[in-house]
Amino acid sequence: MKKQDKTNAMRLLDSKGIAYKEYTHNLPAEMSGEDIAEALGQDKDRVFKTLVTVAPRSGKHYVFMVPVACELDLKKAAKACGEKSVEMVKAKELLPLTGYVHGGCSPIGMKKPFETFIHLTADGFETVFCSGGRIGLQIEISPADLKAAAGVVSADIISDR
Repeated sequence: MKKQDKTNAMRLLDSKGIAYKEYTHNLPAEMSGEDIAEALGQDKDRVFKTLVTVAPRSGKHYVFMVPVACELDLKKAAKACGEKSVEMVKAKELLPLTGYVHGGCSPIGMKKPFETFIHLTADGFETVFCSGGRIGLQIEISPADLKAAAGVVSADIISDR
């Protein structure tokens, strides 16, 4: 990729000297994460979607990363971040809040750092995939490097399968 094609996520990883691989696809933004995993030839349990929430009582925002074939359990998510409840932010609020658009939201390099949690299954993989900060761009990174780059914490946050 050309230097001007770098996203905030990539610039942050580069500045910290964190290794990652980038992958692109031409799927439309409305395609599911499972379709993206298939297009990349990857196990859907290794490809994570990034979800942004807000706690109604405190007004604090939290980021959760779950495998693309799974659903975020809002009760487990609230427990993980010590809130009474959390709810998804509206798609139109995503860009001003994070600097990323719906379908291209990376947990790395948001406008402001938010507490971020990844489902604990990520720790069982050598590398995982997440959005690189643009629709059609995925980053492959080790869970340890993801944690170092974005302060990500492992937690049980998905609905029981």
